[in-house]
Amino acid sequence: MKSLKTLFEWVRFTSVPLFVLLSISVFFSGCQHPNAENITLPKVFGSNMVLQRNAAIAVWGTADPGGIIQVTLQDAEKTAESDKDGKWSLALPAMEAGGPYEMTVKGAKDTTFSNILIGDVWVASGQSNMEWSLKAQVDNFQQEIANANYPEIRLFTVTKDTSPMERPDIKEGSWAECTPQTVPDFSAVAYFFGRDLYQEEKIPIGLIHTSWGGTPSEAWTSKATIKTFEDFRPAVEKLDAMSASYEENQNKPKNNQTTREKITSDANAKINAPDFKPEFDESQWKTMAIPVLWESAQGAGMSDYDGFVWFSKEVRVPANYAGKPLALHLGKVDDKDITWFNGTKIGETNIYSELRNYTVPGKLVKAGTNKIIIRVEDTGGGGGVYGPGEEMKVASADQKFSKSLTGDWKYNETLEPKFPVVASQFPNQPSVLYNAMIAPLIPYTIKGAIWYQGESNADRAYQYRSIFPAMIEDWRKNWGIGNFPFLFVQLANFKEKKPEPADDDWAELREAQVMALSLPKTGMAVAIDIGEAEDIHPKNKQDVGKRLALAARKVAYDEDLVYAGPMYESMKKEGNQIIIKFNNVGSGLMKLPDEKLKGFAIAGEDQQFVWAEAEIISEDEIRVSSPKVKNPAAVRYGWASNPEVNLYNEEGLPASPFRTDDWKGITEPDDV
Repeated sequence: MKSLKTLFEWVRFTSVPLFVLLSISVFFSGCQHPNAENITLPKVFGSNMVLQRNAAIAVWGTADPGGIIQVTLQDAEKTAESDKDGKWSLALPAMEAGGPYEMTVKGAKDTTFSNILIGDVWVASGQSNMEWSLKAQVDNFQQEIANANYPEIRLFTVTKDTSPMERPDIKEGSWAECTPQTVPDFSAVAYFFGRDLYQEEKIPIGLIHTSWGGTPSEAWTSKATIKTFEDFRPAVEKLDAMSASYEENQNKPKNNQTTREKITSDANAKINAPDFKPEFDESQWKTMAIPVLWESAQGAGMSDYDGFVWFSKEVRVPANYAGKPLALHLGKVDDKDITWFNGTKIGETNIYSELRNYTVPGKLVKAGTNKIIIRVEDTGGGGGVYGPGEEMKVASADQKFSKSLTGDWKYNETLEPKFPVVASQFPNQPSVLYNAMIAPLIPYTIKGAIWYQGESNADRAYQYRSIFPAMIEDWRKNWGIGNFPFLFVQLANFKEKKPEPADDDWAELREAQVMALSLPKTGMAVAIDIGEAEDIHPKNKQDVGKRLALAARKVAYDEDLVYAGPMYESMKKEGNQIIIKFNNVGSGLMKLPDEKLKGFAIAGEDQQFVWAEAEIISEDEIRVSSPKVKNPAAVRYGWASNPEVNLYNEEGLPASPFRTDDWKGITEPDDV
């Protein structure tokens, strides 16, 4: 309107005819863009949400091309125009913490989001220890749930989903105030972290929980970054192939997931029938050398096969063991197996990471040739009987008869239909969780991220040294808001305690996590003292959240406080002793009362570690020695999956496991 008013004023002082003025007016009005039709915003926007304080607030979405979208929040008002692809975005100015407010998105139709707070937004991600909910019987869970009355903490859980390519939006999700009714299914670690921050910082806290149990870090990393790793090249090529056919599969008249379910239902109905016997003409079956994942089996041509595969092998049993029970060990099977011995089912397991150990009743065992049949079901990713080879055998109770089951097996993948490709792929594949559960959140303005993961990468701990920091930098680059704080939990103690010092993959994974602290604005919560030997999911999630919050207060809020336990700094030899110096000691090193220091091992150049005696000799130094090692070369502390450790600082925060050597570990490839 301002331009037309100026035009009229200009005409008053000129001799331009009125009809020319009217023509110009019509021209101007014709150039006005219409209000946008069919405006949508990603599901991360909604009533009850928290928007990030003190930073430009990103808002984006889709609409019909060429329309104007206007977004208002408090006194701020911004407009955007949808481009030819129907995309639009804008940034509201930075605002102080507060609320509740309303946000209105105006177009041909208006949408209003209510009960909005301005505060700090944190993304919480990882695998099952981040996913673990309060109601899953964390310590004191009933009282914790009953007391979870924090209306200024807001909860958002991203529904699990996978995709071979980046999605524009998540599958489902909505914001809720934190109450005893909304918190039971929420991530316990994220809640306790957010609660501690809220109590300390006195500002609204938004928690976006996006995690999936049993998944590796590469599943949470973008394809552009994963492509830089040679180790993942075959998986990325497979992902590219899936992406090429993704839309086609999405748009097929018959949903492929329904087809999969029908195939599985029919196949299971057949084998569960009372009269079913696994009797086949195996003369035309092919052979495969096992253990192996069939995707990489030479000559099998099954690089993209998901579905059922039948395996068969004959073993000869000496006559003196006929009629006696045998132990059948198959190693690990990905994903599910059903196993028969001489036509009788003896067991089934549906956990890909679990060793198959079955008992063959004596009545099934005969002298001479006996037949083992395995039906393997693979729903995605790798599939097959993958060992390890030393765990694959059939043996008598006295172990005098033992026969390896490695080597050639007959197999047939055509007895049941192959599974069709579905939209939801195996969650352990590179990038599929990033595509569906992280990318759609970007560029929602956040304060930082917390991360609890690593168990699924432990057998590749050396690789984690590079893939984990690459994931952190990947997120930061794609979010486009600089080096936002990234805080993570070091693996807790787990598994059976070892009587003697030994190399350990979980110890090497913890070391890789420590190495990631070289990145700016990172922090680590040590959990080596709050795990459980027989449960990979420790019940004490309160201390995990508290230690993450301490790291946040230092890294994200620049508070001057002791935020972590002692960290190894340096070593020096003094005769037959080694002096270890620590940083992050706070008020000084300490051990638990009435105990000797535990968890220290020492070795000479022969690299043979023995348990050591250790003594605190100053506020930041410990002396380590053993009469068995006259010329020591290295010290390790807490170097086991489940070590006995008791070193803390005076503030009660545990020391991180460490080693002073760089000797070759068990997860380091031979060609490194």
